[in-house]
Amino acid sequence: MSSSGKGRPGRRRSAGAFDVRNVIAELIGLYGLVLVVVGLIDRSEATLAKTDGVNANLWAGLGMLVFAAAFALWSRLRPVVVDRGRDDRPGEQGGA
Repeated sequence: MSSSGKGRPGRRRSAGAFDVRNVIAELIGLYGLVLVVVGLIDRSEATLAKTDGVNANLWAGLGMLVFAAAFALWSRLRPVVVDRGRDDRPGEQGGA
């Protein structure tokens, strides 16, 4: 038989929301979204003159959104797998 029903010591789970890549993707995505909105709203000549006619907020925001999407995709395709040890199970005490 492949496994017995004694608590399955080799049980594994993904880190999910606790994966740092998700936090990074959310923060960079939020900042990117703010920059895109500012880039779309504030298109005055004075703002464009500071960057030689390039809407820097818009382009930086779009770049940050692409970066955040890449991080989120990486997190979904290659999740961090955490082995569940004996100490993690409720009702059991570690040791011999």
